[in-house]
Amino acid sequence: MERLLIEIGTEEIPSGYIEPALNAFRTMLLERLRNARIECGDAVIYGTPRRLSVIIDNVASRQSSLTSEITGPPERVAYDENGQPTVAAKKFAEKNGVALNRLEIIETEKGRYLCTRKIEKGQATPVMLKQILPEVILTIPFPRTMRWKNLRIAFARPIHSLAALYGRSVVPFTVGNIKSGRNTFGHRFMSPGKIKLDHPEEYLEKLRSAFVIADISDRKAEMNEKMQQVVAETGGHIKPDDVLIDSVCNLVEYPEAVLGTFDRKFLELPSEILVTAMREHQRYFAVLDANENMMPHFVAVSNNKARDMRVVVSGYERVLAARLEDARFFYKTDLKRPLEEMVEKLKAVVFQAKLGSVYDKTERVRKLCAFIAMHVGLDAVQAENLDRAAMFCKADLVSHVVIEFPKLQGVIGRVYAEKAGEPQVVARAIEEHYRPTSSGGILPETIIGSILGVADKLDTLCGCFLEGMIPTGASDPYALRRQAIGLIQTALENNFNISLSDAIRYGMGLFENGDDKKLETAIEGLLDFVKNRMAHMLEEESISRDMASSVLAVSSDNIPDVWGRARAFCKMKSQPDFESLAVTFKRVVNIIRKADLSETGNGVVNPSLFENQAESILFEEFVETEKRVDDFLQTQDAEAAFHEIANIRKHVDRFFDDVMVMSEESDLRKNRLALLKRISDLFGRLADFSKIST
Repeated sequence: MERLLIEIGTEEIPSGYIEPALNAFRTMLLERLRNARIECGDAVIYGTPRRLSVIIDNVASRQSSLTSEITGPPERVAYDENGQPTVAAKKFAEKNGVALNRLEIIETEKGRYLCTRKIEKGQATPVMLKQILPEVILTIPFPRTMRWKNLRIAFARPIHSLAALYGRSVVPFTVGNIKSGRNTFGHRFMSPGKIKLDHPEEYLEKLRSAFVIADISDRKAEMNEKMQQVVAETGGHIKPDDVLIDSVCNLVEYPEAVLGTFDRKFLELPSEILVTAMREHQRYFAVLDANENMMPHFVAVSNNKARDMRVVVSGYERVLAARLEDARFFYKTDLKRPLEEMVEKLKAVVFQAKLGSVYDKTERVRKLCAFIAMHVGLDAVQAENLDRAAMFCKADLVSHVVIEFPKLQGVIGRVYAEKAGEPQVVARAIEEHYRPTSSGGILPETIIGSILGVADKLDTLCGCFLEGMIPTGASDPYALRRQAIGLIQTALENNFNISLSDAIRYGMGLFENGDDKKLETAIEGLLDFVKNRMAHMLEEESISRDMASSVLAVSSDNIPDVWGRARAFCKMKSQPDFESLAVTFKRVVNIIRKADLSETGNGVVNPSLFENQAESILFEEFVETEKRVDDFLQTQDAEAAFHEIANIRKHVDRFFDDVMVMSEESDLRKNRLALLKRISDLFGRLADFSKIST
């Protein structure tokens, strides 16, 4: 058993590529080794912008031997009545290169057959690695790859070196024009020479001595420690930003933190602009005081320890000052224009070629907001605030600040609305309506922001489906899946009891479209699309696929209702008698599905035709249960409704035990089917029990 090291030395790889690539590298390499019957231990990954490395412990020196069993002709064909081998046995032995006396007889499902066993001895691990390593390296996935020189290979960045050691021995192979060896290299500026490795165990220590911290977690810890040291002199603290920390950590091989300062005049800018200018363009960390207010300082992380770090800091400060001066000019220029003027300029901004301008979208969103407000019961003041928020929700898209810093859309809209004297609820809604901006992101916190967000997402979905811009496979250029999920999450969070089909029909009606068939197809397609998103989201909440399907099969038109029924159904399934309950209900549903519609009489039951007490008791219990279920569904108490229908099961079981449903007398049969139809319809208001796996 030896330790295996593979290092790919490259030009600077983008920080966001590094960890996904390393995880894939480790997974693929372990899989290939195990598929090649090479036993191995755990794999540890290391990476910097200029290297991707994997070290695997306890790698076996050879492949495991493979014993294969080869079956030949049946015993009765292989040997004659005297037990002597026939031509068939001789041919089988000759084909497989074994002596006749080495053949065996084995028992199979088809009887006794001739058999031989072959042992394939494993090759030496280094021999196998010569083939495995180049293949794995060239299949590491990256968002984008590049080619260089006249080579036919592609990688995230040009490969400059390959180190491959199995114990103390080099594993020889070639990728492109680079041959593997035992050399790595140090920090590009502070120790650029080659480093000879005698054994994988030396890897981390020798790199650190050459100013390279290859372990990502160690590098991040050291970076954080140095950042805290430099910020301490300000009396403030670094604004928390885990994403930026991860990004910067993978931009450097040896982190050196420095403290910079900018002119106090820039503090008049909104903190969001300051943070974005530092974060997005320069990868600097903002500094806050004890009251979480911006301080005129920043922390930067350098990949080089210069002789005079003041020169480095001066450069950082000079670049940031230019950025902030531009931002200050843009901000002051924007404030001179009223929001109404910005809204007018949206007429020249294309939302989508087939869907008109952003101004057109804004007008549709205003109408959708009014439609939703009417159904959720906003008062007059709330409705007016909602309309103003909808009117100005996209105004900042033509602002100089958002053109320079696109990620601030919505945020700057809120700032400008506040400066224009709009009510706070209007300003907050403008910022919130983009939420959630990512999977698992925060949702709007106000009712106005929530309605505006739903309306905006619904308009995008309606327009795209109407014009056939529908996601296919992994392609979703307009992020419609995310839009639908955000819509569902917001409606669920705020308990918006709105008919989804009515809202979609109204939203699509706001587009100019004279083709009724096209309209109906688009409505049906979007309803199915949102329904599928609901199914996935329910499964993510640990609601099984069959239960999600059974609930959605009944109705997917009211989002809070779907979740209420699904959660109640899931709780019901946890009860010990659920399986027998489901069997009973499925029996009812299946009988009705197989019955002729004329036989069920649309559920009209005539109690005077009851012959058995079980019929009377079931009908009486059903009538009372139906009333209670109606009441519970009115108050959206799905759990109580499920509990009610569960209580009727014992009466249904007795009915099946004591009554012949398919009586030869037509009137009795129809009456009994009508009773089961009523019960089936009651079940069907909550879930389709026929879809439940039992």
